[in-house]
Amino acid sequence: MTPIDGWKERAMYVVTLSAAYGAGGGIIGPAVAESLGVPFIDRAIPARVATDLGVTLEDALEHDDQCKGWLQRVLSAAAPLSSDFMIGYAPPRTALLPDTEFVACTEAAIRATIAERGGVILGRAAALVLREHPTARHIRLDGPVERRVRHAMRTLDLSEEEARDAMERNDSARTGYVRHFYRTDPADPRHYDMLLDSTRMSTETCVKLICDMTRAEHPSIG
Repeated sequence: MTPIDGWKERAMYVVTLSAAYGAGGGIIGPAVAESLGVPFIDRAIPARVATDLGVTLEDALEHDDQCKGWLQRVLSAAAPLSSDFMIGYAPPRTALLPDTEFVACTEAAIRATIAERGGVILGRAAALVLREHPTARHIRLDGPVERRVRHAMRTLDLSEEEARDAMERNDSARTGYVRHFYRTDPADPRHYDMLLDSTRMSTETCVKLICDMTRAEHPSIG
């Protein structure tokens, strides 16, 4: 990769994590960030989007790829607003903002946030948003369905039925987000520098592999 205009000269660790449900992204991400000495960037993204667009944090979260219901909302948005909604008061600001504006603002928030201190970003198609970033390393966490179900049951204290339902909804929403806005499959290995079956290794092993690779690629950072 070569540097592009707009990135700061000062090199910083930047890691993007794309994680299937039950693959431990929410556990591995913060641990990688702590080991590399950079922030774990999660809620900071929708918070920045809310500020930049002048909407509430709740509104920004509803358009975030972590929101399981966003895809249904996108599909239903094609229907015209009812006359009952239009008469008597102005619609909320978020009803007038297309999802593409939220996505564009999310991309800008990702770039601005990592430019400040580097960071580890979970989800939000960050591997695609930062594919030209000169120091970013992109990781995909996945694993067989049955192992991911068991991992979710254990770490989130869910029943098997709850874990399977959550997996279907989460994987569908996040895959749909990337396909809808970026026209690609988030599981495509071409987007990543490392693919890990995190259901077959301990969290500590996954964190060490990611951090070792990141430091080896950029030994001058840190």
